[in-house]
Amino acid sequence: MPGLRGQFYTDMLGICIVLMICLSAVHSQFPRACTTEAAFRTKTCCPLWKDNSPCGSLSGRGRCRDWTPLRRNKIPQVNDDRLDWPRFYYENTCECHGNYSGFDCGDCKHGYFGDKCDRKKMIIRREIRELSFLEKKRLFSYLALAKTTKSKDFVVLITGDRHHRETYRFIDASLYDVFAWMHYYAMKPILINNTFDLIKNFAHQGPSFPGWHRLAILFLERQIQLMTGDEDFSIPYYDWRGEKNCSICTDDLLGNNNAQGILTPYSHFSFWKAICSGFNYPDAYCPTADTEYKMERLHRKPGTTPYALNMPTFLDVENTLKLKEFDTPPFNETSLLSFRNALEGFLAPDGVTLKRSMHNLIHIYLGGTMSQIPISSNDPIFILHHSYVDKIFEQWIAKYNASPSTYPENNELGQSPTDCIIPFFPCYQNKDFIRKSTEFGYLYSVYNDKE
Repeated sequence: MPGLRGQFYTDMLGICIVLMICLSAVHSQFPRACTTEAAFRTKTCCPLWKDNSPCGSLSGRGRCRDWTPLRRNKIPQVNDDRLDWPRFYYENTCECHGNYSGFDCGDCKHGYFGDKCDRKKMIIRREIRELSFLEKKRLFSYLALAKTTKSKDFVVLITGDRHHRETYRFIDASLYDVFAWMHYYAMKPILINNTFDLIKNFAHQGPSFPGWHRLAILFLERQIQLMTGDEDFSIPYYDWRGEKNCSICTDDLLGNNNAQGILTPYSHFSFWKAICSGFNYPDAYCPTADTEYKMERLHRKPGTTPYALNMPTFLDVENTLKLKEFDTPPFNETSLLSFRNALEGFLAPDGVTLKRSMHNLIHIYLGGTMSQIPISSNDPIFILHHSYVDKIFEQWIAKYNASPSTYPENNELGQSPTDCIIPFFPCYQNKDFIRKSTEFGYLYSVYNDKE
């Protein structure tokens, strides 16, 4: 019988890889350059940069680092491939210096631009109804481009059977679909000893929730900036406080829907289909990603769910911001007096009543694709919703002068302060995102606020 490492090589060499497009700097898994037979065999993701050195080491951008001494025990094959990310796939990855970032250190940290990443730039995220007609058109054009343009940087992982690593394949996807896939991948149930925990995942129901989604929105925003060359692009937000109905669910904004929930033909997003939709069973990773005709069309049915007839109020947001503790034991969906759990919406804004509210309530209220949480990121209203959730998070950080040290020690898998956020490259630790947004190069506009 081969050892675990030998079995890993055997399994990973059986992976089918679809490679079609050139490379450049990225911030997420799986970098195309690192899905080769050699990369999996050596467990190394340290691609050559423009200077023909790993991680741009000759230009002082970074170095290829062996993280093995800092890793935990070996990950048995009967456990989840995402545990102790990204160790199942790679032991050696780029460590970037200064303001450099990306899987090959070829990009800049969030908020920095220029060949040497020495130009700091601040963008302002505004409420979508603050945008001019031309700014809205630009937003919808960019999103359409992201949805229809195959990513030159990424491939996504698919399989119909997570237990058998020889079935894993990497395929092309559009830039927006890569973003949607990342949310889906982080949300799949965790596999331990060949058993799925259907409750636990790496992006929700724990202290990682605000930071994971902050990084995901930053990722999409940055990639659209790079794709278009528009450094001023920012993702707007949807301030849903006190709304009696979804005022942006109109064809000139995010799209109207018919009685069956299908977006109307006049919507900007009527042609969109949801990657990873259908066949959503625990032991699969997005098995229909390479078969578009099997994907579901986006659908939305705001205000039709009997137990979610209203959106959160101004007072709900105010009360959520009064909760001083970022998170509390047991650091899951039952945590009381927890800002994170109230913001996420398993806890009412009063801090003591366990019921759906805030973030979760919006997903349920909007219905359709948004109510199917793993694939909800396919609906572009997701990014506007989470941009506003991030604004609330930002207000809480400012109010209590929070910092990475605020992030609590806990035993939730993948959600400790120093765990790498799944599935991003380079390693971003969960605690890294309890910082003011200005450190990441963006601010929020004042819209119906008392600030």
